[in-house]
Amino acid sequence: SPGMVALADLVLVDSTAWFADSEAAVDVSDLASTLRRRRRLRIQYRRSAENQTSSRVVDPYGLVATSGRWYLIADDQGEGRLFALERLSAYEQLDAPAVLRPSETLDTKWSALKERTEGQDRVSVTVRLPEHGLDLARRILGNRVHHVSEAKNGRCTVVVRYPDIESVRQLLQFGNHIEVLTPDAARERIGQLARDLVERHSTPVSSLPTETP
Repeated sequence: SPGMVALADLVLVDSTAWFADSEAAVDVSDLASTLRRRRRLRIQYRRSAENQTSSRVVDPYGLVATSGRWYLIADDQGEGRLFALERLSAYEQLDAPAVLRPSETLDTKWSALKERTEGQDRVSVTVRLPEHGLDLARRILGNRVHHVSEAKNGRCTVVVRYPDIESVRQLLQFGNHIEVLTPDAARERIGQLARDLVERHSTPVSSLPTETP
């Protein structure tokens, strides 16, 4: 139809192994059809570290599927972003046309975002946790989850990607439900952090010296 963008220019499938499988929260085909009009979108989106959604207006380039996971590729206030569809709960097409950079396409945008995202995650940490904790892990860790093994005896191993070893402190949120397996540096660091917590909480608050204002 006149004024409609071809679906081939709006949908990209990347076969590279990447993050964990998950399900889109919106209908992918309906969203792809909406994007053909090249209009701005108002989306309700929850960032991986947050519990509540927030509203934002984006300029979409298209959709990418990689390792079973769908992403909306869009400019958010002029900056390229990946929006995982399982955390995009609703969208509304606006009357204003999308403001896209003339030199950019879905392919070029995806290539740049993929390189930036993979480049940030230089350390792969393997952890073990109960199978029933996978949903919580995905909510807390978001797209840092790279691989999830099949459950054995009610437990799974998960590969998490971080920019550095120090970032494993995020795993303290799982308490005693998680065990860091590799690398040794990550296992040692989480052990140090856990021992520090134990030491800080080994003395009753009533026994601590009172601070003078």
